[in-house]
Amino acid sequence: MLLLIIMKTLKQIIKEAEEKNIAIGHFNISNIEGLWAIFNSAKELNVPVIIGASEGEREFFGTKQVVDVVKSLREEFDYPIYCNADHCHSFDSLKNAVDSGFDAVIFDGSKLSLEENIEITKKCVEYAKSINPDILMEGEIGYIGGSSKILDEIPEGVALGEMMTTTEDAKRFVDKTGVDLFSPAVGNLHGMLKNTKNPELNIERIKEIKEAVEIPLVLHGGSGISDEDFVKAIENGISVVHINTEIRLAYRQALEKSLKENPDEIAPYKIMKPVVDSMKEVVKNRLELFSGM
Repeated sequence: MLLLIIMKTLKQIIKEAEEKNIAIGHFNISNIEGLWAIFNSAKELNVPVIIGASEGEREFFGTKQVVDVVKSLREEFDYPIYCNADHCHSFDSLKNAVDSGFDAVIFDGSKLSLEENIEITKKCVEYAKSINPDILMEGEIGYIGGSSKILDEIPEGVALGEMMTTTEDAKRFVDKTGVDLFSPAVGNLHGMLKNTKNPELNIERIKEIKEAVEIPLVLHGGSGISDEDFVKAIENGISVVHINTEIRLAYRQALEKSLKENPDEIAPYKIMKPVVDSMKEVVKNRLELFSGM
């Protein structure tokens, strides 16, 4: 008798993480080296993982190509690796990602008014579900910066302190839009501050929002957050954590070192091997933490 084993959906994977009080790691890529570092890290630890690609990263790598290469790994290795279209800033951008076959998509209306954010996010949800009922649709409230890079200071307009996402706004947004996942501004920040620590997370606000919306919460801007804050955030409702800047920094530093130590080397795979290893170490450390290992 032939036993058919069906791969779990991303929704099922995140639901299991909720029940176990752990989180799924979400790591962004813009090249194949990043993908291999993330995939092999997850595979060695035997944990599921999400590959993210922002608008800029999708433009560089290829929108459909991100989907194709992630799904090829899922099929070839029978492994729970999923792809997410990170931070779509317009309906057209989101539509392109949905049509390309991503497992999850995010409409980022965090710089819009709450009413406009609700209106466009709802439109995005309706379109995404009409194309693929199993796709996960994420929305967010609260601007946390626009780029995963090393920062001299906190960008203007970042939602900290009284500007953080409120429980009331979160519940209204989720109820009105029908999103599957919700990303609040709770002290998190895209990028890493150069000369000081990133702000601390408001753990109590995370707990309150989770109780109010009753759907999985996503923490963007995970780079630079302390291990202690990560553990508390996951314990209180965060089910997916985004990491990007830490990987980019590891890539840059390892590449500079590789080129300096091997000035005559021209084979890309030889130059890039220590770069992949460096990114892999960052990813493994985060996956171990998020999974409670």
